[in-house]
Amino acid sequence: MTDKPLVTVFGSLHYDIMVDSPDRPRKGETLAGSAWFPKCGGKGGNQAVAAAKAGVPAAMIGAVGDDDFGRALIANLDRRGVDRRHVRVLGTAGSGMSVAIFDADGDYGAVIVSGANLSLGEADVVAASELLARTGILVLQNEVPDAANAKVAAAARAAGVRVLLNAAPARALSAELQANVDILVVNAVEAADVSGREVTGPSDALGVAAELAQRFLHVVVTLGGDGLVYAGADEAPYALPAVPVRLVSTHGAGDEFIGVLAAGLVRGEAMRPALEAANAAAARLVSTPENER
Repeated sequence: MTDKPLVTVFGSLHYDIMVDSPDRPRKGETLAGSAWFPKCGGKGGNQAVAAAKAGVPAAMIGAVGDDDFGRALIANLDRRGVDRRHVRVLGTAGSGMSVAIFDADGDYGAVIVSGANLSLGEADVVAASELLARTGILVLQNEVPDAANAKVAAAARAAGVRVLLNAAPARALSAELQANVDILVVNAVEAADVSGREVTGPSDALGVAAELAQRFLHVVVTLGGDGLVYAGADEAPYALPAVPVRLVSTHGAGDEFIGVLAAGLVRGEAMRPALEAANAAAARLVSTPENER
């Protein structure tokens, strides 16, 4: 146990199968890949690990199956220094998993099977009440049920905890969840989904972020190679450029960004330096080969 504020992540754990291929297959097409390897992930797990790696206490609330994938996911959290005492092991559902196919340019497409992640709900929130009381920032994503996110966000807000929602993958957000989110982080596709306005570049993103800042205290729109934009209720919108690097793989960049951002904020950093550190961390990740991360 620690007296320092925690980054607590409520979310998904997936056992990932990574495949290297010259391209992503079209419908009905079979391609010959060059390699594959397993990796522990899920947006929730990745973000918790990124926060711990950034040097702050991190905890995970989640669920895995009673299977080899689940045991590997728990061992990975232990190895990375994430408190996983609130990760349930289910005998009634398999662990979440995904298959990600990387093309020659380092971009990827993935299919996820949520499995045990879909079991998260009110019981997990109640069981983690003591953990939430020690939390500085609660981090959420869209790979678990919206109703579960809404329950834990409301509990966190009642405990005076800031709530960061990484609204990925894109889906409709309940009014109950939105009412308890302090910091919204989305990419261009997700920003368009939440706002109903197209986002094609930094100019569009600035306008959308400023509009969303009427509903959320802080809004960040990440734009890959175009950097990011920020808007807050109490300051003018601004853009930060991407850090130039040699792209190896974009996989996990968003999760690295979220974990490092949450770590900076829980340490008491202002939003701009926390965003700059997260931007730099994501750049380092995309320039690092998958098997060296």
